[in-house]
Amino acid sequence: MNLLAYDFTIRALVAALVIGLTAPALGVYLVQRRMSLIGDGVGHVALTGVGVGLLFNQSPVLTAMLVAAVGAIAIELIRERGRTAGDVALALLFYGGIAGGVVLVGLSGSSSRSLTSFLFGSLNTTSPQDFVVIVVLGLTLLAAMVLLRPALFAICHDEEYARVAGLPVRALNLLLAVTTAMTVTIAMRTVGLLLISAMMVVPVAAAQQVTRGFRSTMAMAMVLGLVAAGAGVWLAGQIDTAPGATIVLLAIGMFLALALGSALWRIVSRRVASRTARPAPDVKPPEVALGR
Repeated sequence: MNLLAYDFTIRALVAALVIGLTAPALGVYLVQRRMSLIGDGVGHVALTGVGVGLLFNQSPVLTAMLVAAVGAIAIELIRERGRTAGDVALALLFYGGIAGGVVLVGLSGSSSRSLTSFLFGSLNTTSPQDFVVIVVLGLTLLAAMVLLRPALFAICHDEEYARVAGLPVRALNLLLAVTTAMTVTIAMRTVGLLLISAMMVVPVAAAQQVTRGFRSTMAMAMVLGLVAAGAGVWLAGQIDTAPGATIVLLAIGMFLALALGSALWRIVSRRVASRTARPAPDVKPPEVALGR
């Protein structure tokens, strides 16, 4: 299928490329904070927002964004105050969010196909209004992640140091929480609520196989996300598969390829280094050298 032949395929491709750039740009901070799974938790909460929108005949995207933002802020405040372990709080988001979403979608009378489109994405049904929201919010989030990189890296690396340095730690933490919720929400139509976390984490994990610094990891992850998104949409059109799942599988394939290549490179480098290393000179003790 020619991606440039129809308006809806062009919208799908551009929307996927925007998410491919934005999700890893945010995910690199979440991985640094060891909160890779928060995208899944927020995605489950966003499903409750989708159910609220369908039940009251409101925009599911808007209600999902509001509910996801509240959930993300709640989990951040719980983490900050230490009242509940982080994994327990995430579990509450997982189970409560998806259960509430399924119940509300069922009460709204919507079909299971509508629910599936939000869970796994449906690029081909992206409306012009959805497209504008994805592009505007996606590029805004991307600009924020890039421009605020020094401050965000500081709080992700060492919160205590950032606080002593005078950075607004709480405000930056809440910013990360809200941007996570927004990224999950705008990705509903492209990758899906259950798969967006993979696009936040997998390109970053793949980039870490071949990079060392934070800046280079972020740049490489964005490139890999862009490639996975573009190639995934194209391949899905050729073989008639779900675009979101295809994008994620390609990202995982790139991670495996880079991990294997990096491991082989280290093995070859060690062998070459061991073969080219000069043997230590055979120095005789002074007594032997003097014939004693």
